[in-house]
Amino acid sequence: MASVLYQSIETLSRDKGIDPEIVVGAVEDAIALATRKYYKTQENVRAEMDKETGEIRAYVYKTVVEGPEQVEDEINQLTLEAARELAPEVEVGGELRFYKDTTPLGRIAAQMAKQVIFQKVREAERDTVYLEYNHRAGEVINAIVKRLEPMDVIFDLGKAEARMPKREQSRLEQFAVGERVRVVLLRVDRAAKGPQVIVSRAAPGLVQNLFQSEVPEIYDGTVSIKAIAREAGERTKIAVQSRDKDVDPVGACVGMKGMRVQSIIRELRGEKIDIIEYSEEITTFAEKALQPAKVSRVSITDLAEKQIEVIVDDTQLSLAIGKKGQNVRLAAKLLGWKIDIKSEEEKRQEVEQQMQSMGNGPTTPIEQITELGETIQEKLIAAGITTVEELADMTPEQLEEIPGIGEKTLEKISVAVRHYFGQYEEGEEKPAVAEVAGPEESSGDKTPEEILAADAASAGEVAEVRNLKAETIVDAEEAGSESDAFSDADARVEKIELENDAVDTLVNESQEVSDEGVETEPDRG
Repeated sequence: MASVLYQSIETLSRDKGIDPEIVVGAVEDAIALATRKYYKTQENVRAEMDKETGEIRAYVYKTVVEGPEQVEDEINQLTLEAARELAPEVEVGGELRFYKDTTPLGRIAAQMAKQVIFQKVREAERDTVYLEYNHRAGEVINAIVKRLEPMDVIFDLGKAEARMPKREQSRLEQFAVGERVRVVLLRVDRAAKGPQVIVSRAAPGLVQNLFQSEVPEIYDGTVSIKAIAREAGERTKIAVQSRDKDVDPVGACVGMKGMRVQSIIRELRGEKIDIIEYSEEITTFAEKALQPAKVSRVSITDLAEKQIEVIVDDTQLSLAIGKKGQNVRLAAKLLGWKIDIKSEEEKRQEVEQQMQSMGNGPTTPIEQITELGETIQEKLIAAGITTVEELADMTPEQLEEIPGIGEKTLEKISVAVRHYFGQYEEGEEKPAVAEVAGPEESSGDKTPEEILAADAASAGEVAEVRNLKAETIVDAEEAGSESDAFSDADARVEKIELENDAVDTLVNESQEVSDEGVETEPDRG
C-alpha cells in the first residue's frame, strides 16, 4: 500500500493535471539539494523515495576509474583498487553509493526543499498547459467566466486559465462571473510567467462553429461555408454554397421563419448576419456581397491586383457603402478583392474627363489637306479653324455659317477631308496628281511626236485655264465677295488649278523625255 506522502503527491498531480512521477522527481531533487547544502559538500548527492513507506534517503554517488592517473575529481571519483575493497564485483565506469544521513536536516533545509518542489511542479504545469492547448488553435471550446478585469476577461478552461483581451471582445457583450460561454482558442503564448491561453469572441471561427451546430446541412457537408467576413458586434457576412442542386443554401441557413439564424444572433448578442450565396463568377459574387444595395454593373479593372469597379445608382451609393464604409469593407474581405465603388454620376463625369483628355491629343495643321486650296484654307483659318481635327468635328451647318462657304465649297471640303483620312467611296479614284506623278508612265510608252503634240495641247489648255480663272474672279467680284456666286467661282477656279498643276507636271515630264529621246528638237516658240 502506498504511503500517505505518495497519496498526497497523487492528489496534487491530479489537481494540477501533471504526471505523479514529475512530482516525485521534484521531491527527490529537493532533498538532494537540501542535503548538499546542509553538509556543505560538492559531492554528487541523489535522493530516493520509497513509495511504500514514504521514506526518503540520500546517497552520495562516486564513479569508478581505472587508476590514480585517471582521477580528475577526487570528490566524485574513486580508483578501481579502492572501489574493489568495498565492492569486489565493481568494474571501471560503475558507481558506488554511500548513504548520507538526512535526520539532522532542519527547518531551513525543509523550506528550501519546499521551494524546489513548487518550482518543479510549476514548470511541469506550464509544459502540460502548452502541450494541451497549443495544437488546438482555432477550436471552439466551452469556458466559464472566472473573473473580470478592467480590460480583460479571465476564463476557466478546466486545466488552465484563458485570457480574452479587449480587442477580442464584442462591444455588444457583457459577462458575469460564473457564466458559461463558447470561445475560440487563438493561440498559446509562452511568457516568462508561464503559458497564457488567448481566447476570442470576435473571431470568424465562432460564427462558423455556431452555424455548424445549428444547421444540419452544414454539419453533414451538404452546404459548405466558403467565406466569412466579420466585424464583431456590428455585422457578419457569410457566403455559403450547396453541393445538392435541390438544397437552397441560404434557406437552409436561415431556417423556417428564421429560427436557425435567430438562434445564432441571440448567441452573438444581436449581431447582424448577412447570408449570401457563393458564386465562382467574381462579378456575380460581388453583386450579392454588396447586398442589400442594388448594383448596376461590375467590371474587373485589374485581374493581377484583384481590383473591381462597381457602379451603383446614385440613390444606392450610401447603402452600398454602408455606415462608416462597413458594407463595402466587409464585401471586400469576403471577396478577397479590392472594390472601387462609384455612382452613375461619378462614372459619367469620369468618362467625360477621359473624352476631353483624348480630345486634347496631337493636332494636324489644316494646310496638310492640299485638296482644299489656299483660298478655302484662308477662309477656314480666318474663322478660327486651324487643325484637321477641328474641321472634321464640324457639322455642315456650322461650316455654312462661315463667310464665303457655299454648298459646292462645302461638298469640296467634305470630299477633301474624307480623302485626307484615306476614305474613298466606290468609283472614286485618287487625284490625277498622284497618278501622273509616277515616272513609269512617261518612261518611253509614247513616241517623241506624240509627246510634242501633248505638250502643245497642254500649253493651250494652260492659257485657256488662266483666262477662265481671270474671268471668273471678275464675275465673282461684281457679284460681291460674300455671295454664293463668288463661292461657286472660287470652287471652279480651285478645281481648274488642280488640273493645271497636273498638266504642268505632265508637260515637264514630257519635255524631259523629249530631251533624252530626240537629239535635235525645233523651237516651238
